[in-house]
Amino acid sequence: MNMNITKSSGLRGELAIPGDKSISHRAIMFGALADGTTEITNFLQGADCLSTISCFRAMGVDIENHTDRVIIHGVGLHGLKVPEQMLDVGNSGTTTRLISGILAGQPFTSTLNGDASIQKRPMKRIMDPLTQMGANIRSLNNNGCAPLEIRGGSLHGIHYQSPVASAQVKSCILLAGLYADDVTSVTEPVLSRNHTELMLSGFGASITSVGTTATIEPEPQLHGQKIAVPGDISSAAYWIAAGLAVPNSELLLKNVGINPTRDGILRVVEAMGADITRENVHTVSSELVCDLIVRSSSLHGTTVSGELIPTLIDEIPVIAVLACFADGETVIKDAQELKVKESNRIDTVVEGLLAMGADAIATDDGMIIRGGKPLHGATIDSHLDHRIAMSFAIAGLMCDTPTTILNADSVEISYPDFYESLHKISV
Repeated sequence: MNMNITKSSGLRGELAIPGDKSISHRAIMFGALADGTTEITNFLQGADCLSTISCFRAMGVDIENHTDRVIIHGVGLHGLKVPEQMLDVGNSGTTTRLISGILAGQPFTSTLNGDASIQKRPMKRIMDPLTQMGANIRSLNNNGCAPLEIRGGSLHGIHYQSPVASAQVKSCILLAGLYADDVTSVTEPVLSRNHTELMLSGFGASITSVGTTATIEPEPQLHGQKIAVPGDISSAAYWIAAGLAVPNSELLLKNVGINPTRDGILRVVEAMGADITRENVHTVSSELVCDLIVRSSSLHGTTVSGELIPTLIDEIPVIAVLACFADGETVIKDAQELKVKESNRIDTVVEGLLAMGADAIATDDGMIIRGGKPLHGATIDSHLDHRIAMSFAIAGLMCDTPTTILNADSVEISYPDFYESLHKISV
């Protein structure tokens, strides 16, 4: 499906932000491994999270998906059954890496695979620590990518020094640590998002965090929970950018998760001069949540780097778009991780910006954007990457001529109602 986007004269209204993708994945996984029933509200009904449901159903877990709520009848830490077929993770890197940690501790062999994008994404970053713990995990194509075969077995606790700040790597190791013979810990170069630590603790695991090190004790008794999933700040990011850049705009974004390990985009746009207000700040299911009021603003360039990067890695494509409408230069660096997402997001973002007439340069670890140059409509290849499709849909709102997004339905991965929401707030 292709989508045509035309210039907006203003955006106004209120949006309820869909459930956080990272938290939705984890709620399914931890609920499956818990004793008793887990009930999830505001679960993200995106393709990635549905892949997680499918994988756990294939291992004997009864999961009722009623759209407005998901009910998981947990089987306990040792209750998963041998899947009869290869586990299909679809496009989901989170599913792939986190479930690998769980499968490493099972008394059976399993294989998992996904779409063409997943088969290119680096899995050696989890294969190495799981192997150190005693798991037998191999890439069936011998290229460090899926499909993966995992022969579960007895695992040993380790202290792993992760070379990358990645919540997926950290979570994979901590989940394997549930099945280890001793304490397992992970130290990151910079703290990544901490949803696993917060939620596992709520389910009853003994897990501690000191600085950039998370430590878990084995064989906990996990108990079913009621989880209210906050709105995904990565999804709110598109409306934050649109509300700031499109003239005559004012948006109320409801129920946005503002976990400090995820709120980097707010810090960046505030540094750029954004008129953005946090209201109704409160805690839901151990996660900090608020409503955001976003108004059209005059912005200036900034530098996005260092410890900020893990707190906004998924938002960099739309930050790059926003930078085109700010005065001066915006520099994004220390973001090499963009190269191993659903697409190489350094290349795909700069390619799209150049097609629209922006002043943008790709670098080894990010990009440099000089704002203030008027953009024009273009045909944008999403590269089947949901964040590229949505970011350039937002860019299209500020172009005098129409923009066409190719394979625009890739938004189903994380935000199925994205285009409906855009229509709702268009004046």
